[in-house]
Amino acid sequence: MIALRIDAPLAWITLDRPDKLNALTRDAWGELRDALAQAQAAPAVRAIVLHGAGRCFSVGGDIEGFAAIGDAGDRRAYMLDAMAAFEAVERCEKPVIAAVHGFALGGGCELTIVSDVVVADATARFGTPEASVGLVPGPGIARGLAQVNLHWMKLMVLAGEVLDADEARLAGLVQRVVPAGGHLDAAQEIGERMARNAPLALAAGKQYLNALAPQGMAYAITTVSWLQGTADYAEGIAAFAEKRAPRFSAS
Repeated sequence: MIALRIDAPLAWITLDRPDKLNALTRDAWGELRDALAQAQAAPAVRAIVLHGAGRCFSVGGDIEGFAAIGDAGDRRAYMLDAMAAFEAVERCEKPVIAAVHGFALGGGCELTIVSDVVVADATARFGTPEASVGLVPGPGIARGLAQVNLHWMKLMVLAGEVLDADEARLAGLVQRVVPAGGHLDAAQEIGERMARNAPLALAAGKQYLNALAPQGMAYAITTVSWLQGTADYAEGIAAFAEKRAPRFSAS
């Protein structure tokens, strides 16, 4: 579901499953890492734009596909695979600009959190609703506090608050809000300005700044894979599939 287009000096990585609102399949994590590696290896590429096809950026992980995740070992393997993709965005030496329209929820929101710059159009909506299916946003918790203060993160993680574009900018999730439909042009303008700067300086600056961010990916892997084994998680997935309110039992 990941498409790559190189139009130097930019690479465009598209979350390309518009019929499912770009819900992220299990295979998408490896595809995203591959696309980032190709963009990283292309000498003419100086910056990368990550965006969604169709009506939104991404509604997050494919919840229907979560039911196929197996035992504790498989849950941990899934989390390692997903976390490796988030870390690949951070480790990529070239700046990654998230250009957001419509929903950026769950794993979609977390992809924006690990990006270097976030541009949103007026339709953008950001949220981490994982608690509604018995989970927590692992990368969101591990990295979110580098951008967002504790109260905003608690509102998003504990209450499932969905922020509009202006609230997201106020919270620190977004650097620039533009009129509806202007997110790609705004991302291109920023990317082209980055491309005029020294590549080694960009890589060093990104690496140094990320090194100062709170660490916690290992904790996120352990926590989320544990939650995927709880009865509340099973109930949350069942309730989602049956389109009903979940009945959680704290077990």
